[in-house]
Amino acid sequence: MELLNVVVGPFEVNCYLYWDPASGDGVIIDPGFDAERIVSAVTDSGFAPRAVLLTHGHGDHIAAVEEVKNRYEIPVYVGKGEEELLANPSANVSALLGTPIVAPKPDKLVEDEQVIKIGSLTFRVLMTPGHTVAGVCYLDEAEGRLFCGDTLFAGGVGRTDLPGGSMPTLLHSIREKIMRLPDGILCYPGHGPHTTVGAERVGNPFLIGDSFA
Repeated sequence: MELLNVVVGPFEVNCYLYWDPASGDGVIIDPGFDAERIVSAVTDSGFAPRAVLLTHGHGDHIAAVEEVKNRYEIPVYVGKGEEELLANPSANVSALLGTPIVAPKPDKLVEDEQVIKIGSLTFRVLMTPGHTVAGVCYLDEAEGRLFCGDTLFAGGVGRTDLPGGSMPTLLHSIREKIMRLPDGILCYPGHGPHTTVGAERVGNPFLIGDSFA
């Protein structure tokens, strides 16, 4: 699988382009802002987008969803329970920043441990609430890659002081869903550099002292 990170918008969101070079099938993960840059990167990469995958519905992660969806006529996937954030600028925090953002109604609502097949790509959905009420991660088990949005960062975790956030819930999600994965799983967060499960297990200050037996 091929992976390209396009950093977009004023909050430097990691929009991931992820595709199978053999089939040409791919997905666009968290298209926040800069739709034309995303489209240009897709064109340069030469794959056919089959879906938009959203890890959660905050405004900085959904600002370019409508343009990208309409450009390629592809479905939008998001965690079941996250719909209000896509539809409500107050809930997705964009209204507070003075740039209200509304994304199209999602086509597919995914749930915990659901396996989704998009062309030749396969992901297992991990429901990881805490940063938002119904945030999810997308795991490509065959490739050992986890797209974890703002749930887990290199050396940190997502903020929980926004509507629907809860630190106890977030830490429980990380412990029960992400830290039970093999150490070698590569984690691609919504902001900042990628990391691994193993590195965060031993070095993340929010997780030190935990037992993951």
